[in-house]
Amino acid sequence: MFYDAAFRQKKMVIFAAFLISTFIIGIAGALQSPTLSRYLSFEVQANPIFVGIFFSVNAVASIVASFLIAKYSDNHGQRRYIVLFCCIMGIFNSITFAFTRHYYVLITVGVFFAALASAAMPQIFALAREYAIKTGSNVVAFNSLIRAQLSLAWVIGPPLSFFLAVNYGFTTMYLSAVAMYIVVIVVITLFLPSVQRNPTPVDISPTISADPEQSILKNKSVIFLFLATMFMWIANMMYLIDMPLYVDSVLHLSSALPGKLMGLAAGVEIPVMLIAGYLVPYVGKRNLIFFAVVCGVLFYIGLILFQNEYALLALQIFNGLFIGIVANIGIIYFQDLLPTRVGVASTLFNNAVTCSVIIGGLIQGIISDLYGHQAIYWIGLVMLLISLLLCTQVKAAQ
Repeated sequence: MFYDAAFRQKKMVIFAAFLISTFIIGIAGALQSPTLSRYLSFEVQANPIFVGIFFSVNAVASIVASFLIAKYSDNHGQRRYIVLFCCIMGIFNSITFAFTRHYYVLITVGVFFAALASAAMPQIFALAREYAIKTGSNVVAFNSLIRAQLSLAWVIGPPLSFFLAVNYGFTTMYLSAVAMYIVVIVVITLFLPSVQRNPTPVDISPTISADPEQSILKNKSVIFLFLATMFMWIANMMYLIDMPLYVDSVLHLSSALPGKLMGLAAGVEIPVMLIAGYLVPYVGKRNLIFFAVVCGVLFYIGLILFQNEYALLALQIFNGLFIGIVANIGIIYFQDLLPTRVGVASTLFNNAVTCSVIIGGLIQGIISDLYGHQAIYWIGLVMLLISLLLCTQVKAAQ
């Protein structure tokens, strides 16, 4: 009896550590990402094309670094130490951006640190899945609750980011991110577990290949899901990059509105993630993803048709449904399709998002410069329609 109570208490402490770590890393990212295009445009004085190039170079570096780290972690790395290393790199990255305004330093030194820091989140999700399996927890529900912390961070982070940047400057904002990373390093060091990975997990569906050496390129469902996810996030990344500039220079609305829009969308995502996690056994991951993309299509149609503040706020309901389901169920979908390569599966989802930054950053920079900001949302709509078609080629995962 005493042993069971102690085990449950330890499990609750570890679960809380996962929630806190995800939340704080999410806050650190949400402090930086929403204002990056503004930072590059106004502080560094880069033109739109150079802003797009920066996002793309940063994305390429993140893809390479996170995939190499994922392969290492799946083979013989301790994920807990890898997450700590990534957080330290996040500190170096934030310090570089706090005290440097030289474009070429930022796109080299800054991007190097940012690329290594980018692996922190997929490694936390991989570690969380392995811990949930080891302790007999509900993997989908466990992931949903942890993923909800990331959305909660994006409720608080973007408005805080714009508040700090506008009122106290970008140096203060980036130093605040440094403080976040220091706190999370303490939490991970004290509370997150080291999990011995089982090379033959027991929760493999008979329809999914369990061969750990199988080439990803031979798994058609993984390829189509990767492409579908990438197109979803191309639309989303173009929106995130372009929207602060669109609201300011075209719609001439409040400079605080972008933070409110991002925060509201993230607020909608939290209950959506939790509800979607519990609906998976009844509805299925594939059907939920289809529903999410349809919500995304409606969101971009709304962006094209409406331009006033209240309409943009109302549209965040569709945006929250879209991102909430895709961000939560998408990573589990990859893990189910590659059950013996959880680190690689989590990183594939993350790299699909990062690939979208390469393409989305270039499209946003070039198209907004040549054809204006409104064209961005037409392209986003097309990307989501392509994604919907690709989703039909992905088999259902149990």
